[in-house]
Amino acid sequence: MNRDVIERDVIVIGGGAAGFFAAIACAEANPGLSVTILERGPRVLHKVLISGGGRCNVTHACFEPAEFVTRYPRGKRELLGPFHRHGAAWVVEWFQTRGVKLKSEEDGRIFPVTDNSETIASCLIQAAEDAGAAIRTRQSVTGVEQNPDGSFHIRCSDEATWHCRKLMVATGGLKPGSPMDSLTSLGHSIEPLAPSLFTFHIDDARLADLQGLSVNDAEVSVLGTKLQERGPILVTHWGLSGPAILKISAWGARALQKLEYRFECRINWIPDAAYEEVLQGLKAMKNIEGKKQVAASRPFDLPRRIWERLVAQAGIQHGMTWSQAGAMALKKLAGELTACDFHVTDKSMNKEEFVTCGGVSLKEVDFKTMESRKVANLYFGGEVLDIDGITGGFNFQSAWTTGFIAGQAMAADEFA
Repeated sequence: MNRDVIERDVIVIGGGAAGFFAAIACAEANPGLSVTILERGPRVLHKVLISGGGRCNVTHACFEPAEFVTRYPRGKRELLGPFHRHGAAWVVEWFQTRGVKLKSEEDGRIFPVTDNSETIASCLIQAAEDAGAAIRTRQSVTGVEQNPDGSFHIRCSDEATWHCRKLMVATGGLKPGSPMDSLTSLGHSIEPLAPSLFTFHIDDARLADLQGLSVNDAEVSVLGTKLQERGPILVTHWGLSGPAILKISAWGARALQKLEYRFECRINWIPDAAYEEVLQGLKAMKNIEGKKQVAASRPFDLPRRIWERLVAQAGIQHGMTWSQAGAMALKKLAGELTACDFHVTDKSMNKEEFVTCGGVSLKEVDFKTMESRKVANLYFGGEVLDIDGITGGFNFQSAWTTGFIAGQAMAADEFA
């Protein structure tokens, strides 16, 4: 063997959540193995550090696997068994036994009590070091080849070459042109790639200069499709975001890609009431609060500035009282409140918390071990698979679970 080739028993490509859990699990289960993480960037655990606004949404407080898997547009069936063994409660215990205290917020998201993602990253790095797993950064993989004996050669952009007997790929979401697209040369199928968890670009006077305003409960739908979600909505510089928007973007990742991110979306700002109920509420205001200005008296729980924009859109002039508002204006206002249509012109990633729909075909992976059904000694974990969840800690949970299962399986396998 060439002396420039670096020998390891196990190599994990990707220094993210799945990669770290795999390396830690493997090294802890079999301390005699040499385990190394190869990370292309200058720093590991980048997505862990930026997730949840820098707080790291570790998982979600849903402890029933059958319910938990309903949050995955892709991967629901395959993750059910793994979550019975290593679900949200197990992840919480894993971190807490290592000194990381976690808390559950009202919406179910679980964070470290420090509200600092560095707490999670430091825990993972320390656990890897304690287990004896090595971490090498700036190792951009340019190619992977399997040898006749089942081992692997991994080439990196700095001309380093690694050799290992077991290989795990945990590179996160694949992207067109990615060096890891060479997985196809090893015999794997890659499901079509598409962005998931993105926000909507909307240029509309009703939203102008309202960035930062949020509505706690609204319903969003995409006209011409069956896509519909409910939850908080946030107005941004470029349009609309928030959990309801992000959820609908995940479920509609491929459908919205086909539409080239140009479509009509409808917002019902009063999701618990139908159009006729809202209209009756507005008529009641006309009868009871006739002397008050429409823009200054809100019968519904909406931010004042959003209410004012919807009132203006309905043709109700500034200063007009309820008694002055005609029947047609009230109908238009009821329409704006329950069926407020916006033209979406593009998308943006949710800050840097990008998630990719698509990846290694799930049919080609054994979810009891995360080993490839196509290539012996090759394992997968995390978002490199065709698995993605909605926002709220679900993508990290699938990464922790699949990474751990892969790590234990690599440690238990017989080495030649």
